[in-house]
Amino acid sequence: MDNSKIGSREVCEAAIRLAITENREDEQAEKQKLREERNILTAASDFGGEFLNGVSKIIERALVAARREGLIDDSHAEEGAVAGAAMSAVNQIVQKAMGLNVGGKIAVARSGDHVCVCIFLGIGVLSLNEMSIAIGHRAI
Repeated sequence: MDNSKIGSREVCEAAIRLAITENREDEQAEKQKLREERNILTAASDFGGEFLNGVSKIIERALVAARREGLIDDSHAEEGAVAGAAMSAVNQIVQKAMGLNVGGKIAVARSGDHVCVCIFLGIGVLSLNEMSIAIGHRAI
């Protein structure tokens, strides 16, 4: 597929699709499908723990996963784009998750200049779980 036809909507959709996969096998299959069919590179990482203390870890995991999978290089601009998109997503869920334990997945997708980060998580108090999804986008 021609990358010029892939915009922010398609990249954000890819990040969401990867973030909601149920297990590693589904995640790997989705990554391969997105790469082969749409030429979108993706990366994902699981996370969990107390939300406020874990915000920096969420952003760090997005950066490490994106570098590991070759979505970004070590440049300030590319790392800043992923960190900014991750922080944008975090800001969307902070009201729900403040002071609570969370567990979920962060997914990063990139095609051309578009980078999208999606956070999909469960927010828990004992067995009462709230689900949340958030997305951030940056152009490099």
